[in-house]
Amino acid sequence: MPLYETVLIARQDMTPASVDELSATLTKIITDGEGKVEKTENWGLKTLAYRIQKNKKGYYVLMQIDAPAPAVLEMERQIRINEDVLRYMTIRVEEFVEASTEEKEVA
Repeated sequence: MPLYETVLIARQDMTPASVDELSATLTKIITDGEGKVEKTENWGLKTLAYRIQKNKKGYYVLMQIDAPAPAVLEMERQIRINEDVLRYMTIRVEEFVEASTEEKEVA
């Protein structure tokens, strides 16, 4: 199956628990579509480069997905409907890249 990476930005007034709930909902959509989420990283609350819908900050979430295209399209449709998501981007990748130990030490 094709590999995808999705990054989404959720509103700043959400709680961390509700952000986790949102990512769990998206994971369920992928698994119902016969795919699987390899990894979900919650990058936390970060300052945005510019305001988006009057928000100065947003919760960033990265999802690495191994799923057929219809499952990813359904997930994107649900993201567009959700008012808590400010922006999202899904790209198809050849393989998932893990951060090296040097990058982990810097972060």
